Amino acid sequence: MVRTTPKAIFNTIESLKRWEVLPHLDLYPTFASQDYQCVRNFLSAYKNNAETFKTYRREVERFLQWAWLIQGKSILELKRDDIEAFITFCQKPPASWIGFNQVPRFVIKDGLEQPNPKWTPFVVQIPKSRVKVGEKPSKSDFSLSQAAIKILFSTLSSLYNFLIQEEKTISNPVNLIKQKGTFIRKKQASSAPIRRLSQDQWGYVIKAARDMFQENPEQHNRTLFIIQALYGMYLRISELVVSARWTPQMNSFYKDADGNWWFKVVGKGNKERDISVSDDMLEAFKQYRLSLNLSPWPSPIDDSPLIPKFIGKGGVTDTRHIRSLVQTCFDRAYQLMLKEHKIHDVAELKIATVHWLRHTGISDDVKIRPREHVRDDAGHSSGAITDKYIDIEKRARSLSAKKKKLVSS
Repeated sequence: MVRTTPKAIFNTIESLKRWEVLPHLDLYPTFASQDYQCVRNFLSAYKNNAETFKTYRREVERFLQWAWLIQGKSILELKRDDIEAFITFCQKPPASWIGFNQVPRFVIKDGLEQPNPKWTPFVVQIPKSRVKVGEKPSKSDFSLSQAAIKILFSTLSSLYNFLIQEEKTISNPVNLIKQKGTFIRKKQASSAPIRRLSQDQWGYVIKAARDMFQENPEQHNRTLFIIQALYGMYLRISELVVSARWTPQMNSFYKDADGNWWFKVVGKGNKERDISVSDDMLEAFKQYRLSLNLSPWPSPIDDSPLIPKFIGKGGVTDTRHIRSLVQTCFDRAYQLMLKEHKIHDVAELKIATVHWLRHTGISDDVKIRPREHVRDDAGHSSGAITDKYIDIEKRARSLSAKKKKLVSS
C-alpha cells in the first residue's frame, strides 16, 4: 500500500545547483538522502541537454518514489526482481499517483518554491479524437505505451551504468532482465505505420494556414511559416524552439559560396546538420521576413529569433505554443474539408499531430529526390530509416495492384 501521496523532488536544471539536500526529507526513509544525491548527480550530467534531462527526470522521479514509498528500499540495493516489479507497477499505478493534466512540479508560495499539490508522477491521456467529441479521461484509461516502456528501460539502464562508474553499486539489475519481451512486444520492421497526411489533407492544411495569414497577417505570419518549415525542411518541433542546446535564429538560414541556401539546425542527439532549402521554402522564408517588416534576406550577423515571442523578447521556448498554432491550422483544415464534403479523408485530421508534417515532407520528397539527400536533410542516422518512407502510400500501391492479372490475356 502507498503510505503517502508522492511529492515532486526535482524541478529545473537550475534548481539542481541550489538543492543539495533532498526536499521534504521527512517524508522518506533515512537512506533516501543518499539516493537523492546519486540521482541528482546523474541528472546534472544532462544539464546541457534539456530534452534528455526532462525525460530522465520524469522516469527517475517515478523510480525513486516507488523505491522509497512502495518497496521501502534504496535504489542501490534493488535487484532484478525489483526492477521487474517496478515496470509492472508503472503499467498500472494506483489512482493516487495518476493525474489528468501536465502541471508544474513546483509553485511559488510565500516567495518560496513549494511542491505543487496537483502534481502526480503519471498523467492519463486519451486520443485527440475522443477529446474533440467531449469525452473526458478516466484514471482507468491509463496505460503505458510500448514506446514509454522502452524509454523506461533505457533510462534505468543509463542510471545504473552511471552509478557503477561512480562506484555506488557493482551491477546493473536492468541488464539482468533477460526476458524484456515480457514487457516489450516486438513488431516487424514494416508493420509500424508512418503517420502522414495524404496529398489532399496537406493541400487543405496549407490552404488553411494561408487563409489564416490573409485574414490576420500579424497574428498568423508565424503559423504559416511554421507549417511550411515543418513540412518543407522536415523539422522536428524541438528544432523550432529555443533550448539549452539550440537557438534558431534568422541567420540560421545562410547562403554558401555557390549561391545555395541552407538552414543550420541542431537536432536530435545534439547533432548539427545543414538542411538544403528549396526555392519554394526560400520564397516562404522571404515572405515571412517581409511580414515581420524585415528585409527579404538576413545578414550573416542577424541573430534575431527565427520564431519570436508574441509578448516579450527572444524566441519561443515552449513546444506547446508551436503545437497550439499547428493544431489551430489542423482544426481549420478539418472544417474546410467537411464543408467541401471530403468525408473520406477528414477523420485523420482529427488525430494528426505536428510530427505528421515532418513525415509528410519526407514521404513526398523521397519519391522524387535521391534517398541519400533526403536522409541527410532529415537527419536520419541511416538510410534504413529513410527507406521506411519509400513505400508507404498504400492507396497508390492498391490502385496499381487492381489491374494485376492472374492469367495473361
